[in-house]
Amino acid sequence: MYQVGIDVGGTNIKIGLIDTELQIIRKTSIPFPRLNGEEVAIILTRAVRGLLDECGLTEEQVHHIGVVVPGSIDPTGGVIIDAHNLGFHQVPFRELLQKQFASTPIYLANDADGAALAELGCGAFVEHKTAVLLTLGTGVGGGVILGGKLFSGGCRRGTELGHMQIVAGGELCTCGVRGCIEAYCSATALIRDAIRAMKNHPDSKLALASKGSLEEIDAKFIIDCAKDGDPVAVTIFDNYVNHLADACVSIIHILDPEVIAIGGGVSYTGDFLFDSLKKKVSDKCFFSSHGKIVPAVMRNDAGIIGAAMLGQ
Repeated sequence: MYQVGIDVGGTNIKIGLIDTELQIIRKTSIPFPRLNGEEVAIILTRAVRGLLDECGLTEEQVHHIGVVVPGSIDPTGGVIIDAHNLGFHQVPFRELLQKQFASTPIYLANDADGAALAELGCGAFVEHKTAVLLTLGTGVGGGVILGGKLFSGGCRRGTELGHMQIVAGGELCTCGVRGCIEAYCSATALIRDAIRAMKNHPDSKLALASKGSLEEIDAKFIIDCAKDGDPVAVTIFDNYVNHLADACVSIIHILDPEVIAIGGGVSYTGDFLFDSLKKKVSDKCFFSSHGKIVPAVMRNDAGIIGAAMLGQ
């Protein structure tokens, strides 16, 4: 039997066929359509069936389908309460998919929870009992492992680490509240700060290298300019890492995890991010020593593998 893992993101939807050893047999990706939940479910169904056809498989050979989304899920695990980056609010997504796959169980969870499961199953959290994953992308997600299991919260709503406040009255977050981790530590926040700086410093390498085209600005471009020593980009990135350190320190003070793994595109920066982050965390932390801070291992496959693990 096989499992299908679906990682719904604000830009793309990734779909993978997974075997019982958590190995990816085949995967595909489609753009996220800015449509309502029912229409998205229909498009997803076509994509899943297309993937199965490519592999010469039928729906009867699929044990279950797991779906992860960047948002909060109700305690029943069936309704997307809020997924601001998708424009989904109170969407009964499991039911909508179940209509399309009547005989195949559907599981639904937060994407960072799914990614944390993937790290626990075959990534950075193997052999650890207490761990936290932060994913830095369009938004910021967080998954918590306690006692070697995914922590789903006392009221079974999971955790929303990206919406912990780190700056009172700060930048407006997509959730409508000011000062959230997501408003400072997402790739979107890094891009926002870079665009502001370019307008104030038109002679900076950041502005000149982009040739004034805001479409050219992404997190990698900003970090590359910082690596090249552009003072404006260096300041932007240093502020970004400073806020990320604040987030990590708060997590350490609450949970004292053995490991914090950082995932998402920004984490691919490697030592340029992690050397600075570890120093700032050590400087700010109450404890004289703390758990390690490492890059997430599963990278782009975390979502689909974690989604597939939901039915295990």
